[in-house]
Amino acid sequence: MLKLIHGSTLGILTLSACLFANAAEPSLADQKLLYSTPVRENITNLYWGDLHLHSKLSADAYILQTRLTSDQAFKFARGGTVRADNGMPAKLRRPLDFLAVTDHAEYLGIYAQLAVDDPRLNVWKMGMEWKELMGQGDMMSLALAFSDAIQTSEPEYLTPESLRSSIWEHASSVADKYNEPGLFTAFVGYEWTSMITGDNLHRVVIYKDGAETASQITPFSAQHSNDPEDLWDALADYEKQTGGEVIAIAHNGNVSNGRMFSPNRENGLPLDASYARKRARWEPVYETTQIKGDGEAHPYLSPDDQFADFETWDQGNITLGTDKKPEMLQYEYTRSALREGLRHEANLGTNPFKFGVIGSTDSHTGMSTTNEDNFFGKFAHDEPSVDRTEKRMADQLQKIWRLVSSGLAAAWSEENTRESIFSAIKRREVYATSGTRIKLRFFGGWEYKESDVLRADYASIGYEKGVPMGGDLTRSAENQSPSFMVAATRDPDGANLDRIQIIKGWLDTRGETQEQIFDVALSDGRKANWRGEIPPVGNTVDKLNVTYSNSIGSAELTAVWTDPDFDPEQRAFYYARVIQIPTPRWTEYDAKYFGATIDPRAPKTIQDRAYSSPIWYTP
Repeated sequence: MLKLIHGSTLGILTLSACLFANAAEPSLADQKLLYSTPVRENITNLYWGDLHLHSKLSADAYILQTRLTSDQAFKFARGGTVRADNGMPAKLRRPLDFLAVTDHAEYLGIYAQLAVDDPRLNVWKMGMEWKELMGQGDMMSLALAFSDAIQTSEPEYLTPESLRSSIWEHASSVADKYNEPGLFTAFVGYEWTSMITGDNLHRVVIYKDGAETASQITPFSAQHSNDPEDLWDALADYEKQTGGEVIAIAHNGNVSNGRMFSPNRENGLPLDASYARKRARWEPVYETTQIKGDGEAHPYLSPDDQFADFETWDQGNITLGTDKKPEMLQYEYTRSALREGLRHEANLGTNPFKFGVIGSTDSHTGMSTTNEDNFFGKFAHDEPSVDRTEKRMADQLQKIWRLVSSGLAAAWSEENTRESIFSAIKRREVYATSGTRIKLRFFGGWEYKESDVLRADYASIGYEKGVPMGGDLTRSAENQSPSFMVAATRDPDGANLDRIQIIKGWLDTRGETQEQIFDVALSDGRKANWRGEIPPVGNTVDKLNVTYSNSIGSAELTAVWTDPDFDPEQRAFYYARVIQIPTPRWTEYDAKYFGATIDPRAPKTIQDRAYSSPIWYTP
């Protein structure tokens, strides 16, 4: 018997000659069996995108001077040059791989149509009143009128259905125009803008389908209902009626004042099994970081986490109409929601908060810009200028210096197509960054060895021996502790890495949720002292010239870590967090470029980061 040596040309040729001497030409399937499997065959690729971006079709964007179209938004994401509304030419250093333009469903495109005297609006009394305000240049009154109308279902406030249908058909067709399978994925999408008493419950809705299917039913808006359960029912109806596929992505829980992950439904009743199943079904991922603050953790909830206070927004709800109370916080942040999910699962049999994580921008400029030195803000009036940091978001909310140049969605997908990336999102094999392009792999299993992560084909081993981020582990036959393989590489155009951490959350024997942070890979040979304290990585930021050096940190960090305190009877989740070395924050670049005076409360440096989707253990 011949022995085939992996990768040996001689072995392949010899075996081929023996098998097929005096035989017909082998089939393609037979030929494939003869050759060694390439190292990266059948391994997912990494794609970068933004699933939450607005153009001038969003009413609030238009009111605040945004004039870039969805066409221009897709063109910019693909690497084209556009002229920003402040007059500056803008172009990404590196194009995105996928994008969803998710304009607000409420009054979608209406202000843009009023501006061009669309005759179809002449029969709509509300539209004519708004057109008069627009003609007078009274944008503040227009903004207040929009704010009053957005949650109202009275007939006189609703856009004529024929116009809504026409605008939606056009918006979805623009995505088709820029979708190019294998090169760039353009998703059809919109935003459902529920905002009960100013508490943010927004969701973006992403379609796997193209315009022909997606445009058959107009978007479900907050004017239909501001209860997310009604949105999920509408998504179910869409799939049933069209044969299409759609998901919702909740976002910005940090300005929901405790509503986003509340233990009670909007009807006041406690969460039940039906609710848990629906939410898990329709919301497979959560937007954990974006322009309006980072939502991974909060120092009040995680006082032992030195990195928990990162770009924290906790002044109140989205409108600043209600102050924040400490008891609201546990129902707003990613980590505490994951912990709450374990508790609900024990009681209901289903985890309503079993979500992966992504980042996206929520920019209303038509441009997805997340680099600290290339941040164009949330609205057109937030775009780079000498005085922008002295203004307020939407003229009356938080100071603009509080805005965050975040975030990005990273997807491990077989190919760059709607179908493949959508599938990656649904199986939660995605992760979030605060704007940087850190490459992050995270696997969980029972058999990983320290040497596995050092191999060139470590990802193949990751899939073979376990599950990737977003996956599930169940009890092993021997009740041993799970092991996790994690690898991170710095953004090629960015900063070195400080460390990799694995965050564990679990449900203890008393039914209480707990958390613990493990530093599993540190740069520069650092070690914890006898108290468990780790010396900081250092800081190379030159504040005068607004530069930094990669003379500290590591370009790549890896680890195989086994949970030392594992209890096979306890539900748990694990996720990886990667921290960069300090770099200048976007406000410092503004100060240098414009000579602007920055509020002294604004951070001068930032440690950008990546968060993997969790891996869950269920007994």
